[in-house]
Formats: sequence, structure tokens, C-alpha cells
Amino acid sequence: MPREVEISNIERNFILEALEQSVRLDGRSLDQGRNIDLEFGDEYGTVTLRLGKTRVFVQVSAEVTKPQEERKFDGIFTITTELSPIASPAYENGRQSEQEVILSRMLEKAIRRSRAIDTESLCIIAGAKCWSIRADVHVLDADGGLVDASCIAIVAALRHFKRPDVSVDGENVTIYTMAERVPVPLSIMHHPVCITYSFYHDGEVMLLDATRSEEACREAEVILTVNDFELCQVAKLGGRPVDALVLLKCINTALTKGREINSIVGKKLAEDATKRDVGGLIAELRAENER
Repeated sequence: MPREVEISNIERNFILEALEQSVRLDGRSLDQGRNIDLEFGDEYGTVTLRLGKTRVFVQVSAEVTKPQEERKFDGIFTITTELSPIASPAYENGRQSEQEVILSRMLEKAIRRSRAIDTESLCIIAGAKCWSIRADVHVLDADGGLVDASCIAIVAALRHFKRPDVSVDGENVTIYTMAERVPVPLSIMHHPVCITYSFYHDGEVMLLDATRSEEACREAEVILTVNDFELCQVAKLGGRPVDALVLLKCINTALTKGREINSIVGKKLAEDATKRDVGGLIAELRAENER
């Protein structure tokens, strides 16, 4: 276990006794998440998300490459994660921690394997050229809820991103700049959101969006992936068993919470689009030149 995650027995007992009385150290109720703040960069697909004290930066990029042999009609979509000492002294450069492995696997299942992006729309010439979309996740501050924060940030960045337009003449592919043609948004099938529940006192106490200290005390966790319409995935990572009725309650709450989060992201995207419209083409070209 990372050294910073190991809290003292006094702090552990204090948190557990407080939770037994339905009290959290930051004043939230047991089923209340932290405030989400999104900030979009000048480039399409750059997002900084704050979930309480947790801060995640995501950058989406695109390049033309050759499709995989077994998927000649599909483009490529990859997610890379980085947990460095800048986020927490518990992490080391060049050494992948257990938490980073779990984070990568959960994001892979929640976003890529759920086919959030229509990879067929990324195909340019079947078997020869396609778009490779890459989402780089950099955790800047780690105070719990990394899976939830990273998932929200990635989906927000994908919704914000626009790739250059292309034209195909035989085997020749022309990529246009932003000044020549309007960039094209990605074809997104649904907007997955991860919601994490932590359990204490033999499952009698259930907590939404735990902080780092609360995560260090929990006995079990369940990560639910939902979109605006349905449950996409359930993941339970060890620990004590969770009652089926409790799990159903978590799913119903997560579906409501997921719609609220997607609504927040949608409003932030609309605000960013309005700001860009005010600047018009001149602002876009200035950002293009700066890059």
C-alpha cells in the first residue's frame, strides 16, 4: 500500500466512529458528492477537472495512422494514465503502483470497452489509414475519487475535442487546418460516468465519493458505471460482501447522480462554445498559431 495512504490508528478510529454517527469530516452527508468544477483549455480536448481537492488534467489528441489488422474498418482509441509524485508522495516516477493499474483498467472498461466512441467513424481508408485518438490522463492532486474524476474528465474532453477535417481522393488523404475547414467533433455513442461507493461497519454504512482518508478506512468498494439511460458496468474490488438490496439502492442513486453530472458537463461545454463564438474565427486562428 502506498505510504501516504497509511493513516494512523487514531485517525482511522476517529473517522470510523464519526461515520457510525453519520458524520463526515468535511461536513457532507453520506450520500453527497463533492462539487465538480470543469475548466476547458484553448485547445480542443484539454480539460482540468476538480473534484474537491482532487485535480485531474486530460488532453485528447489525434493522429493519422494505420488501423489494426484485425479491425480494418475501425479507428484506434487509447487511454493512458499517469500518477506522478506531483499528485502525491505515494507515487513514484517510472514505477506503476497498484492504484494506477486499477485506475487504468477501470477507465478502459468504463469508456473504451463500453464503446463510448464510435471507432468506425474514425476510419479514413479501410485497412490503410484511420484516426488514432488518445486521451492522456494526468493526476495533479490525489485526494480520493480518482476513478470518478478521471472518467468524468475524459468524457468531457472527448465531447470537447474536435479533429481536423479530411478529404479522400483515391489513396490520397488531405488533412485541412482549422482555417481551411471547420473541425469535426467525435462521434460519441453515450456518456459514461463512474460512481464509487465505499462501505464501512460490515456494510451498514455506505458512503458516496470518499476522500483519501475515508478510502483508507473502507472495508469494500463498488464502482458503478452509468450513462443517462442505464447501468453499464458493476465492479467490486475485493473486501466484504455487499447485500443485493443495498447494491440496487446504489444503482438507483448512481443513475440519478450520473444524469446530474452529465448535465453539469453539458452546461460547461455550452458556456465554452459561447465564449469561442464571441471570439469568432480570429480567436481560433490565434490559438492555432500559438500551438
